[in-house]
Amino acid sequence: MNKLIRCVIVDDEPPAIRLLKKYIEKVSFLELVATITNPLEALQILEKEDIDLVFLDIQMPNLTGIQLSKIIKDHIQVIFTTAYPQFALESYDLNATDYLLKPFEFERFYKAVKKVVNNTNTKETASIANDFVFVKTDGKNNFERVKIEEILYIEGLKNYVALHCIGSQIITYNTLKSIKENLPDTDFVQIHKSYVVSLHHIEKTTSTTILINNKELPVGDTYRTNLFKVLNNYKL
Repeated sequence: MNKLIRCVIVDDEPPAIRLLKKYIEKVSFLELVATITNPLEALQILEKEDIDLVFLDIQMPNLTGIQLSKIIKDHIQVIFTTAYPQFALESYDLNATDYLLKPFEFERFYKAVKKVVNNTNTKETASIANDFVFVKTDGKNNFERVKIEEILYIEGLKNYVALHCIGSQIITYNTLKSIKENLPDTDFVQIHKSYVVSLHHIEKTTSTTILINNKELPVGDTYRTNLFKVLNNYKL
């Protein structure tokens, strides 16, 4: 697979964190972004970062893993990791990807993360099947059909978003986050808090900029590592 699965560990037990980190390091398609012991702090990171998967303990102070899973964004997959089997049924009601009962071996862990890969691939295949999106423009019921292959990059401005396409620019009163979530992850990557770009239209990169259609765009510090990991997966 080309896309790295960006994951975080949310657990207040150091031995459990150490074990998960050890297992994650063995899996080439997993990228550990953070380990978090406070579930309230985890909420902030999950809102700020582009995360695909959370390894989530259940019994934690301030906020349980079950409560946290009800709050986090729908596109983030959850694998519960807990010593309490009685929560398994409730976790599946919450559409958890898997439920690992501590202590668990690497083989069981790997089966769980492969489910994440399968779910991700299914979602991406469905997205690719639709080669266009409808973008709301001025007026209550005004929409414009935009071919995904023609989108060069997307710019988030103060109160609206600009889609820079081949031969045109479309303005929509939306958020950059919302637009990005409706585009296939295999084709687009965020490079800055204000820019999402099409991988197919990148002409040249440096450590701080990207060139698309003769337009130089900045690469933000927060997004640099993920950007170049994605590009490395596409290199010849």
